[in-house]
Amino acid sequence: MKKIVLTGGGTAGHVNPNVALIPFLKEKGYHISYIGSKEGIEKNLIKPLGIDYYEISTGKLRRYLDFKNITDSFRVVKGISDATSIIKKIKPNIIFSKGGFVSVPVVIGGYFNKVPVIIHESDISPGLANKLSIPFSKKVCATFPEALQNIPKDKAILTGTPIREELFKGSKEKGYKLCNFKDTKPIILIMGGSLGSVKINMVLRQCLDNLLKDFNIIHLCGKNNLDNNINVQGYYQLEYAKDELKHLLAVSDLIISRAGSNAICEILALKKPNLLIPLSKNASRGDQILNANSFKKQGFSTVLYEEDLSKDSLKENIYSLYNQKTDYINAMNKSYLNNSINKILEQIDNLCKY
Repeated sequence: MKKIVLTGGGTAGHVNPNVALIPFLKEKGYHISYIGSKEGIEKNLIKPLGIDYYEISTGKLRRYLDFKNITDSFRVVKGISDATSIIKKIKPNIIFSKGGFVSVPVVIGGYFNKVPVIIHESDISPGLANKLSIPFSKKVCATFPEALQNIPKDKAILTGTPIREELFKGSKEKGYKLCNFKDTKPIILIMGGSLGSVKINMVLRQCLDNLLKDFNIIHLCGKNNLDNNINVQGYYQLEYAKDELKHLLAVSDLIISRAGSNAICEILALKKPNLLIPLSKNASRGDQILNANSFKKQGFSTVLYEEDLSKDSLKENIYSLYNQKTDYINAMNKSYLNNSINKILEQIDNLCKY
């Protein structure tokens, strides 16, 4: 039986693409193992799937001076030792890495065991973990065409991002029932990421009365960000969505979202007209801005930069998006990034060490 090791963690965006691949890898006869951290989000997402899960020591890799860089460097070295031993024991045919700090020791451990490694890069500009891992890899799958210029030509392959199959199984009827909307006005789904966005929440609520005249609104506002003083028909707020997310996506006509790669690729796959509000450079390394600009250039999204976000600009962009929604749907239907799972599986099969 062919064996594959998956790795990646730290955020759901570094795990969900692996989750999307798992059922297809099983169909192709692969025995799947996962190497992750002891306390990361990947452990909670992977173990319920019945996948063999191995824990390693890991440390955060920083681009700035911090005393923790010293202690975490020892954790990374320990992680490399852990991963090398685990991989030697499993004897996988191939390793697929989705990135995040936990993946670096696994990629290097695979290299030491002469196991071919495929990396997936979500963003246009590779993060630090993938930058460190690329020299030890055979191939690097990219989500964005612009990313190819940042990856060695002999390793770069444009594939897009694997999308969880469950997201295509949402029910509009169940979505309506969850929200308890009483009319058929178009529905906006607002997502600020797993922790929400204080600024997006604040600005949305400032113009809520005006928007509710023409739209129903589903608001994923993030942990501890509910406003219990708002109790109006047509506005459904919750901290986050898990199993019900597919139904909320199915019932939505427009989506407002941050511009994390995994999230916007899911929106693209579902062909939902969308307004992206990327994290500013003050709050990130600027990768969301690059992601959003790429989708805007390709005609998939309209973009509102956080520095320009106000109740007036939000309303203006929402109405403009809704009036042009057909144009965005047509552009997304023409996207060549819709078959990423098959493209990635092809690379895995080609490089699989027998």
